[in-house]
Amino acid sequence: MNQQNAVPVAVPAAPAVAVYGANGHTGKFVVAELRRRGIPVIAVGRDPTRLPADVPARAAALDDPSALERAFAGCAVVINCAGPFLDTATPVVEAALRAGCSYLDVTAEQASAQATFEAHDRPAREAGVVVIPAAGFYGGLADLLASAVAGEAALEELTTAVALDRWWPTDGTRRTGERNRVPRVVVEDGRLVPMAQPGESRDWSFAASGETLPMAELPFSEVVTISRHLPVRRLRSYLNAAALGDVRDAGTPAPTAVDAQGRSAQRFEMEVVAVDAAGTRRASARGQDIYAVSAPIVAEAAARILDPSFKRSGAFTLGEAFDARDFLHALARTHLTVAFDSV
Repeated sequence: MNQQNAVPVAVPAAPAVAVYGANGHTGKFVVAELRRRGIPVIAVGRDPTRLPADVPARAAALDDPSALERAFAGCAVVINCAGPFLDTATPVVEAALRAGCSYLDVTAEQASAQATFEAHDRPAREAGVVVIPAAGFYGGLADLLASAVAGEAALEELTTAVALDRWWPTDGTRRTGERNRVPRVVVEDGRLVPMAQPGESRDWSFAASGETLPMAELPFSEVVTISRHLPVRRLRSYLNAAALGDVRDAGTPAPTAVDAQGRSAQRFEMEVVAVDAAGTRRASARGQDIYAVSAPIVAEAAARILDPSFKRSGAFTLGEAFDARDFLHALARTHLTVAFDSV
């Protein structure tokens, strides 16, 4: 195919998934994971010269609604991997809905996820499709873990803690950090409220690794996803202080591939601890490379949406749209180590 002209190609007979931002760091992982699963992929991006040559590709700029709609035509699902999502989510989800596609993204930005939920639930229901923002490592994984340990009663407290042995930020992460100046929110007394400044610092003992690490309060989109469908009085999120130092250091390099999948050597551990009248329960997930692992998470969601038995429509979180434990067990076969226990 002539990448310079990005000539539209015929859509495969099987339902296809369009990946917007397919040329980006996370987008490349998503395209590879969809192909591994045998799901037809259409790569979409703003720059036709940077789109992959080994899959069907289409070019569409964010400020060209008609081009976006044409790029998604004939597809069943659009996965948005292009940040900052404060800028990309609205035009991409609106074009996806006009094209009759379900929409997923991998935003860690609270304000973007919240705006997508609020603006696109009704249009998605009217179109008979689903909209699921924050379906990656940040937002999605914690929501699945929280959904898996939530009981019948309202949660008194929910805490998420993430440890990264290193955080090598991508250029996209740095651009998003510069763009996203919206105050972060937490849940207090059952309501989303601005996080106190400075955030709380504490130590956290991770059960799987046995490490106790200094943590900084740093909520991402999981606060929005979890609070959207789980009744919780108090919700807090923490990241280990060393990883926060990495991402704040302008001299920290970008991730470097160390294996055939293109993953970096980064290791992560995420814990979610839920407290209610029935007691305290913990769920954890461990794996390699927070950018790479977003691909199997969002691809698993896309595969479930493509299943003819899936009939839901509207805006949902991952834990709301799917059986959380079943979803996590599917990821645990090849991508994650997942554990559940009582504390």
